[in-house]
Amino acid sequence: MRFLSGIILALVLSVLPSCKFLNNKVFGKKARAIAELQARQDSLRIVDSIRLANERLVALENARLDSLRMVEEAKAAAGPRYNIIVGSFITPEYARQLSDEYSKMGYSVRLIKPEKSKFEFVAAEGHDNIRTAVKRLAQFRDTVQLESWIYVDR
Repeated sequence: MRFLSGIILALVLSVLPSCKFLNNKVFGKKARAIAELQARQDSLRIVDSIRLANERLVALENARLDSLRMVEEAKAAAGPRYNIIVGSFITPEYARQLSDEYSKMGYSVRLIKPEKSKFEFVAAEGHDNIRTAVKRLAQFRDTVQLESWIYVDR
């Protein structure tokens, strides 16, 4: 009986297809479909992460450009950096009177109120370059106001 069961087992094993055949024909279709789905999901994840990284880069670049634009606007709104001051007053009314006087003479007058100061400065001219401001100050002292000076606006 033992011998007969051994022969039957050997025949069954030789007649049945191999594991490779079973994997390819029976289990292989599902495995390939699952592998294809996983490959698609992986590629979609990669595309999504690249898209998110690009969006972050664009947002950072926009923020950088906005901050540069704001700095330029602040510089433009602040006016010139080097100002020729012709008077400084604690009383704002006196500063306005002197500014009216100099504007009648044809100067582009600005009133400057520095932070943490009680004084208000009357600037007859403003320049962005220190060299031109120093040259104009020398001319200003000779012709207009002897006691004028340069205020550096930061």
